[in-house]
Amino acid sequence: MKLNNIWTPWRLSYIKEADKIKTCIFCESFKKPDRDSYIVYKGKTCFVVLNIYPYNNGHIMIAPYRHVASLEDLNEEERTEIMDLMVKSIKILSSEYNPHGFNIGINLGKAAGAGVEHHLHVHIVPRWVGDTNFMPVLGETKVLPELLDSTWDRLRKAFNRVA
Repeated sequence: MKLNNIWTPWRLSYIKEADKIKTCIFCESFKKPDRDSYIVYKGKTCFVVLNIYPYNNGHIMIAPYRHVASLEDLNEEERTEIMDLMVKSIKILSSEYNPHGFNIGINLGKAAGAGVEHHLHVHIVPRWVGDTNFMPVLGETKVLPELLDSTWDRLRKAFNRVA
């Protein structure tokens, strides 16, 4: 069996600094305007925010407002809203970006790859057939065809239409 590798060298700058961060990026996001923190939707118990180090355009995260680290720490209302926001997000991303599929995941704990291990969050990454190419591997550059601010505008409008 041949093991394929996916290289993400653009994330190295974040990984090198992650241990030095003393505040929670999710909790800190509420101290700034939504546009500055890239929050595209605020629900009752949870919110949707763009990943500022995206794997692909439309890479979002869903997190509870409460600073909790694990699934068992969520109350029923938070668990329900996270699932509802996952479904809503997939519909919106499908409509706006027409991806061929999605990667959806929760990294629980540092060993599992959690960059922010003390504030639970769900990643939703739109994927397209052939969305990887030589640029990240050879050029250490990820090619994203849409600016983060444009993604925010697009998804904020879409969430507002659906909400």
